[in-house]
Amino acid sequence: MPGSDKRDELRNALESTRAQLEATNARIEARAGRNLFFAILSGLVFGGVFLASLLLVKQLFVVLVAVIVAVALVELASAFRVSGRRVPRAGVVLGGLIVVGGAYFWGAEGMLLGLFTGSALLTVWRLIEGLFPAWETPPRTLVRDVFSGLFTLVYVAFLASFTVLLVEAERGEWWVFSLVVIVVSVDVGAYAAGVTLGKHKMTPRISPNKTWEGFFGAAVLAATVGVLVAIFALQQPWWVGIILGVVVLFTATGGDLTESLIKRNLGVKDMSSWIPGHGGFLDRLDSLLPSAVGVYGVALFLGVV
Repeated sequence: MPGSDKRDELRNALESTRAQLEATNARIEARAGRNLFFAILSGLVFGGVFLASLLLVKQLFVVLVAVIVAVALVELASAFRVSGRRVPRAGVVLGGLIVVGGAYFWGAEGMLLGLFTGSALLTVWRLIEGLFPAWETPPRTLVRDVFSGLFTLVYVAFLASFTVLLVEAERGEWWVFSLVVIVVSVDVGAYAAGVTLGKHKMTPRISPNKTWEGFFGAAVLAATVGVLVAIFALQQPWWVGIILGVVVLFTATGGDLTESLIKRNLGVKDMSSWIPGHGGFLDRLDSLLPSAVGVYGVALFLGVV
């Protein structure tokens, strides 16, 4: 029947279109290393939560930082355990919250004091664990565990706390906004240029998907976005945006490569699978963590903080 033939044609056309979209997405995922649809969707959700907490109530942003730090600390501690290093998850989370709390209540001095206190707490925690027969380990292994825990505390909690210092400054919410937007622009620029033009591998042994074409694409977009946020969000001269773009380009790229090296050494693909298309929270923080220090340094140089 004519009506039945049209329905079959429509069904076949829809199935053909779906197959083409799936094939295209599979090629992009194979080249870029992530599911594009879920990456965009989860990124939009997280971005909405971030903007709401940052621009409405600063205290909510600090709470959000504390929660994300706690989750990321658990992820990294669990990844260390996969490689046979016992990092106390409860101890490292408590230490991380002390660092973030110190930054919020007492500024840079409080953050440093919190890092010292949290490190001492984590060290004592692991040493006490070693007294129990179930967790007894040779002294060399115990020392390795302690230093793995201290690295976790510094890499996640200490670096993340620079966003708390930033948000407490004058127009601090816009500095944090600029930090995140430029980091995202580096990621998007590298992703777009790498997928479409990428041919020359940047660090094939550490991160096979990174290309020099992606790096230069990230540089162009980061500088452009940096100028825009400097003028319209930070009320700074345009050249400040260039500086921010260059600083974040190197810190974000370096942070991404650092986490790739950590995961390769620990033998894990993603820190977790809690964020669809992105892996774990730490997989999204790898570029932000060192970039927070870089942007804070620029703000400090300009006398903003």
